[in-house]
Amino acid sequence: RWRRTAPAAPSRPAGREAPRRSRTVRRGWQAWLFAGPSLAIILVFIAFPIVQSFWFSLHDWKIGATEQKWLGLANYERLFGDPLFWNAFRVTLVFAVVSVVLQLVLGYAAASALQREGLLTRMVRSVFFFPTIVALATIGLVWRFLLDPSIGLVAGITTSFGLPAIGWLQDPALALPTVIFVSVWKNVGFTMVILLAGLKGVPAHLYEAARLDGARGLQLTRYVTLPSIRPTLLFTTMILTINSFQVFDLVYVMTKGGPLFSTDTLVTMMFREGFENFDFGYASAIAWVLFAVIMVLSAIQLRVFRYDDVD
Repeated sequence: RWRRTAPAAPSRPAGREAPRRSRTVRRGWQAWLFAGPSLAIILVFIAFPIVQSFWFSLHDWKIGATEQKWLGLANYERLFGDPLFWNAFRVTLVFAVVSVVLQLVLGYAAASALQREGLLTRMVRSVFFFPTIVALATIGLVWRFLLDPSIGLVAGITTSFGLPAIGWLQDPALALPTVIFVSVWKNVGFTMVILLAGLKGVPAHLYEAARLDGARGLQLTRYVTLPSIRPTLLFTTMILTINSFQVFDLVYVMTKGGPLFSTDTLVTMMFREGFENFDFGYASAIAWVLFAVIMVLSAIQLRVFRYDDVD
């Protein structure tokens, strides 16, 4: 029997492969040339300082010293035995937890209340968002002046009602809550805008279907709104947590970590050890512990707010 075989595919001339290969190589080089400057900046100003800081943390690295002595993990052992470190860690944790929770709650409430479009709501949104665009150092200076017990506006108001002037930033029991209040006041507008964008992205038919099933009020929030904005909540929570653990400008301008280390955070402690005591090895160890803490918390948040497309 004769077998019918499929006609062989026409072979491509070898001359056509070479131009294609050369075009691919040329495009690859063009891509690397465009990305090269950005990659160089990242390597020089981000990647290299990160690696160098870890190298510093393994030495007794001090400016002006003739020899940078190798210590291994001694800086980390010293760190975990330092009561000032544990105080700074506690202050940072309290600041992060309280400020993030308050910003999420108040930001969600503001976004829900200002969700409808209109001239008045747009004006109120602008008022909420305005402090966000002001530098932290400026905000800290303004509030430090306002809360001054001698010449501050707040003290003037309280004394006019016959009440004593309160040293909000001079009292160890009040300094941290005051700094947290200022931080929340400044950043709640950012949280409101992000959550407002998430709320506007919730499909209306989900609410209609839930109402047909008898859901009302808080049930709509629990079973429709919150699951629908889970990606937005994840983004907002991670950004707020990272910023809270890295807080420096506001604390340094308002209290410089005082009084009696009651507002001393990990970053202010790192700044003090590095740029006042010139112990860059110890300061680098603090930085790497802070980095590890933020990585662990980010992993936990990714786990808690995990979502699938089928959700």
